[in-house]
Formats: sequence, structure tokens, C-alpha cells
Amino acid sequence: MLSVSAAWIAFLLFAGTMIYAGVKDLATMTISNRLVLFLTAAYPVLAAAAGVGLETVLLSALAALIVLAFTFALFALGWIGGGDAKLIPVAVLWLGNGLTLDFVLYASVFGAALTVAILQLRNRPLPAPLKATAWARRVHRRGSGVPYGVALAPAALWLLPESHWYSALL
Repeated sequence: MLSVSAAWIAFLLFAGTMIYAGVKDLATMTISNRLVLFLTAAYPVLAAAAGVGLETVLLSALAALIVLAFTFALFALGWIGGGDAKLIPVAVLWLGNGLTLDFVLYASVFGAALTVAILQLRNRPLPAPLKATAWARRVHRRGSGVPYGVALAPAALWLLPESHWYSALL
């Protein structure tokens, strides 16, 4: 039986941290190692406190490791940033192995929409009020990349209600 209070803490912690990662990536084009390590370390602690089964934890960890191998290959090819390559498997860890493909699909859809929006933005002059903000100038600059954490956050939040954390809250 999952502990409701630990599940609430896990649910809110993961959701809040993913939102923070998306906002921070938009503002700085970085996802910090500390954030990724924090989520990685918090998962087994909260899973144990919430009574998540060992099989669920191990399968989630296995899925995360497999995804980590793929994301690091994509990073090595220069297709995604290092922060994205680390945050994606951590999100898979938290969401669980059963939601891995769904997460990749939603992250791809949100990422495609974000990329199209940024490319369209870059084809237009930056609005005057945004010229004063460093993050807007950075996102607007051609060749500066796409802050993919902005897409990873809503993908994770979209699927969080389907995770084992949410089922304990009902």
C-alpha cells in the first residue's frame, strides 16, 4: 500500500522540479546537474517511503538506463543538449517504465511544436519589450538551439496522473 503522504510529496516534488527545469532551461538554456542528481537521489527515497514495489523501482531504473544510453548517443551526435540527455531518463525513472514510450511521444510532439514556434519567432523581429531580456534574445538568436526542457516539462506533467504516484492519491 502506498503511503499517501509520501506519494503526495513525490508527486508535487517531481511536478515542481520539472516545471522549474523547463523555466530554467528557457531562461538560461541549461538544465543543471544538481537538479538531475536531486531528482535521481530523491526517487529511491520517496519510492521506499511510499511503499512502491521493488519490481516497479527496478523496471523504472532499467527503462531509465536504456533511455540514458539513447539520449547520450543523441547528445554525442549533437542532436540534443547534455541537460536534456540527463533529464529525459530521470523523467522516465519517475514516470515508470510503462510510460516510457508515451513520454518520448509527448516530449517529441511538444518539442516539435516548440521548435516550430521558435523557428517562426526567429524569422520575425523580436518585439521591443523582449529585447531587454537576455533569455528572449538568446532564444531568438539563430543557431542558439531550442530549450527542450520547455517541452519535457509538459510531457512529464501530462503523464504524471497515469503514474504509480498518482494512483496512490485517489
